[in-house]
Amino acid sequence: MADQDTAEQDTLGYEQARDELIDVVRRLEAGGSTLEESLALWERGEELARVCRRWLDGARARLDAALAGQDGEKGTGAEDGGPNEGDAPSP
Repeated sequence: MADQDTAEQDTLGYEQARDELIDVVRRLEAGGSTLEESLALWERGEELARVCRRWLDGARARLDAALAGQDGEKGTGAEDGGPNEGDAPSP
């Protein structure tokens, strides 16, 4: 069963998981569910929150890598036409 849950989580996109999570929260807030139904909804909400967190963590890692790549390309040495330490004007 855990493998099936993991496979389902891997196929859910961020927006799908977020939208379903919003629906779960609305249903819990509306009340009227039995204890068993409420627990099942809460568990599903936890799963969906984990899916969303994985997507957001992955997006953060991609952004960090892209920004690190840009920083590595900028450089400040003469090899890229940037100023050298000795080129600074004297006060």
